Order: sequence, then structure tokens, then C-alpha cells
Amino acid sequence: MKNTILTLAAIISLASVSAYSQAQSMENNDTTENGIYVGANYGYLKVDGKDDFDDDSDVIQGLVGYRFNQYLAIEGGYVNFGDYGNSLSNAETDGYTAALKVSYPIVDRVELYAKGGQLWYSTDYDVLGFSGNKDDEGVFAGAGVAFKVTDRFLINVEYTWYDAGITVENFSNGADTDTDFKQASLGVEYRF
Repeated sequence: MKNTILTLAAIISLASVSAYSQAQSMENNDTTENGIYVGANYGYLKVDGKDDFDDDSDVIQGLVGYRFNQYLAIEGGYVNFGDYGNSLSNAETDGYTAALKVSYPIVDRVELYAKGGQLWYSTDYDVLGFSGNKDDEGVFAGAGVAFKVTDRFLINVEYTWYDAGITVENFSNGADTDTDFKQASLGVEYRF
């Protein structure tokens, strides 16, 4: 039920942003400073957890956002953190993000940016043959640099930290496993 409500809220929000963007585009000929953008990132993920959950993985991310001006945007995304762990304890995590993104152009074709926000995620895990699923939320922060290939197409390099806080019962001592994700990725962005 929680995922359905979040999905409906995201769809309504995107539809509202799209309608607002179209209205703004009609008033303003230069739509590269504001408007909708989409993007995708692929990269390396360091899973930093206790015991058996330390691992490396690939990460795939899809993004959609709205730029209010050249400095400020809101952004939503889907992240697949992949599989991590070992043969005794392993997990797979994916989630959705909502963020505020602040950009600063340093030269004509290069922008620095930082973003932070909320992560909602789901983890399927298997520890010593005991399987389960955990839905939770956490925060994240990231920074990167974007290079404009054209006014609408950008390539970016980004580092993002997620405080996933995955809680999986550790059967040996009853403690919880607190996990952070550290993502280094290369991505693309297209501005409409």
C-alpha cells in the first residue's frame, strides 16, 4: 500500500511539473535554463556494512527532474544497487529517491552540483538460509561535475553516499547490520 501511494504521488507530481514546464516553455524561448530533464547513471558501488555485507557491486540509476533555473532543481530517481554479500549472507537492494539539486556553472560548458534528499528502499536478504524482505528509508547526499556536450546533452561524473541503514538480524549475536552505500558513477542527462 505504501509503495502504491508513493507511486501515485510521484505520477501526480511529474504530471504537474510537466504541465508547468510546458506553460513556462511557451513563455520562454530559452528552455535550457529551466524545464524537465532525464538522466541515467552507471557505476561502481561500495557496500560498507558489518561482517558479511561488505562488498562491491554495480549500480544503475534512472533520473527525472525539473530545473527552476540554472541553480536549483528537484529530482526523483530509481536506483538498483545490485546484489552484494557472500554465499552465507547476501542481499539485493533497490529504491526510489527525491532530492533537491543545487548547480553552479563554473565556465560556459562545466557545472558543479550537489544534491541531497530522501531514499526509500527495499532489501531482499538471505542470511544462513533465512530469507526476508525489509522496506525502509534513509537519507543521501551527492556531488558531481557535469560537462555540456551540447546545450541539452550533458555527461556527468558523480559521487553519492546513501545512509541505507539496512537492518538484518545477525543470528550470531542478535545485533543489527548498519550498511552505507557509496556510489561513484558516470552518467548522462538530457534537458528538454
